[in-house]
Amino acid sequence: MELHVKRPLLNQEQLEQLGHWGPAPRTYQWRTWFQCSRSRAHGLLLKYLPVLSWLPHYRVREWLLGDLLSGLSVAIMQLPQGLAYALLAGLPPVFGLYSSFYPVFIYFLFGTSRHISVGTFAIMSVMVGSVTESMVVDETVQQNTNSTEEARVPLASTLSVLVGLFQVALGLVQFGFVVNYLSEPLVRGYTTAASVQVFVSQLKYVFGIQVSSRSGPLSLIQTFIEICQKLPNTVIGTMVTALVAGVALVMVKILNEKLHRRLPLPIPGELLTLIVATGISYGANLDSRFNVDVVGSIPAGLIAPVAPKPELFAKLVGNAFAIAMVGFAIAISLGKIFALRHGYRVDSNQELVALGLSNFIGGFFQCFPVSCSMSRSLVQETTGGNTQVAGAVSSLFILLIILKLGELFQKLPKAVLAAIIIVNLKGMLKQFSDIRSLWKTNRVDLLIWLVTFVATILLDLDLGLVVAVVFSLLLVVVRTQLPRYSVLGQVPDTDIYRDVAEYSEAKEVPGVKVFRSSATLYFANAELYSDALKQRCGVDVDHLLAQKKKRLRKQALKLKRQQKDKQAAPPNGTSVSVSVDPSLGDVKGSGTVDSRAKVNPENELEDVAVSGQEDAKAPDASVLKALGLPRPDFHTLILDLGALSFVDTVCIKSLKNIFRDFREIEVEVYIAACHSPVITQLETGHFFDASITKQHLFVSVHDAVTFALQHSRPGPSSPVSATKL
Repeated sequence: MELHVKRPLLNQEQLEQLGHWGPAPRTYQWRTWFQCSRSRAHGLLLKYLPVLSWLPHYRVREWLLGDLLSGLSVAIMQLPQGLAYALLAGLPPVFGLYSSFYPVFIYFLFGTSRHISVGTFAIMSVMVGSVTESMVVDETVQQNTNSTEEARVPLASTLSVLVGLFQVALGLVQFGFVVNYLSEPLVRGYTTAASVQVFVSQLKYVFGIQVSSRSGPLSLIQTFIEICQKLPNTVIGTMVTALVAGVALVMVKILNEKLHRRLPLPIPGELLTLIVATGISYGANLDSRFNVDVVGSIPAGLIAPVAPKPELFAKLVGNAFAIAMVGFAIAISLGKIFALRHGYRVDSNQELVALGLSNFIGGFFQCFPVSCSMSRSLVQETTGGNTQVAGAVSSLFILLIILKLGELFQKLPKAVLAAIIIVNLKGMLKQFSDIRSLWKTNRVDLLIWLVTFVATILLDLDLGLVVAVVFSLLLVVVRTQLPRYSVLGQVPDTDIYRDVAEYSEAKEVPGVKVFRSSATLYFANAELYSDALKQRCGVDVDHLLAQKKKRLRKQALKLKRQQKDKQAAPPNGTSVSVSVDPSLGDVKGSGTVDSRAKVNPENELEDVAVSGQEDAKAPDASVLKALGLPRPDFHTLILDLGALSFVDTVCIKSLKNIFRDFREIEVEVYIAACHSPVITQLETGHFFDASITKQHLFVSVHDAVTFALQHSRPGPSSPVSATKL
């Protein structure tokens, strides 16, 4: 199959005339913010309260049964996870139930994802725990653990309010794109490190030992060392309870994986373990006979809302922002996965608002910050969930437990909750396999993953996230400073130009150098671009320019001496004839006697010689040749700027310097393949002038090469004429 295209050779000026170019009309989005109409009010209501847009169109016959079964399945998982993750956050277990009710129902009203399950999550809980344990040091932990946990409740609820404020504010100002700075390798490395922190934090409940609360750099290492030192104090009954519960949970999960096609619903292993362990604890009095630590008092009913403590905001602001970003990153990544799978759209800004309102309002009801759980979200999808009605059903089931059934779990061993947490870490701990896959696919992403993991392990969750984000952004800058520079050649019988180092059949066009960078050109790499260009061209441009100026300066001095000799000559009419070409600075002397001296005025001659012929308009012969300097083996340089997405003032100055330097050594420069926004920025930056016009800018590399060959300089024996555009 052959493609034949016939069109005229086009530079940018001709293209604008042919296409009737004009600036695109500017739109001012902010003007719409102040418009007031009934339709706009209705649109804003549906935007910020999405339940009103989909609930009236709810397909009862098709969706209701699936949502009911899905909601019940999620609630069965939500109950043990809520109790366990509250323990992970350093709070009494009942507050995990509150965090599984209020935020879930609020997200039902404001969320745009149909399948994610909002509520307690291990990563969020361990981040909250690191804050509460560092600010409320349990000095009396040996005496009364419950009082210490209760003292942390106001801190956690205030943190939830502040997290919600951050998320709502960022969502309202359309700042949902900020999550793009948390790349997938960064998030996966961070969650893997957090899962290690979760695992270590639960060992004290598995072995029944008391460990000091720590936070900050190296806190995880110190905690692990202390646990190892206190292993001789292990409570055997607690360890056996945790091991039995863990083995039971693993067996049920394996059974679910084997029989998932035959079972209409997965076996609720966590709920069954919870019920059986509570029953055994009641019957055998595990707490009194074997010194097994149990959950303790779980008050029935809801509690009245409590105002947050503003005096804590200053202390919590940094941690709150980190928790807000991590929670949103997890929620939006899962939401987009399910949206792509089921063919609907998730609004990232509205998700920020919905998650923020869930945390903000939940904070007034003693909830701690929440996000969404991957395991519960998968269950909600696979069991037939179609909308967030499933989330509403699960929250109502949790409400029933809070009101009537919660107090039945007072004898539940904490070791069982620790076993539930550890077994549920399986999915995140599997992310260690990323190291092998990223080693094969992208080692830069592997570096981000490893730096994030190590920083989070060593510096704790908050500082680890900061280091990871800063490192990934710096890595982007470094990668733009180390792009691939290429000299392009023409693929035979085509208008395609490729790197001659990669394509053996691509050949350089005689007399033409085509240069390309794989990255955009801006202040951080502009000098590197110029250096690489001069190196790849095979000409020491700076040395050649220095030699040219040096020899022109010598000619100027020689000319001055000849003028002085002429003035000092005897008045008999004998003189030395000096012929000077002002455009070249080429001085020719003869020993013949002549009554005339052809010399330009002194000031004009000096100006031409010292300036180094920067303009060199229409010379009669090569300046370099006349000065005895070698000429480059190419007459035209073409800069392929198709990779540029923007330019700054440093880039514009660098390009102007390239034009100036190469014209000094008698090489014409053209630009090719610029995008329209870049051309507009070049115009705004006053790049184009009398010497560099849009006629030096071509729509493609092939147009520029064709033009250069048609207007190439003649051979050495012929006078060189400047390219006239």
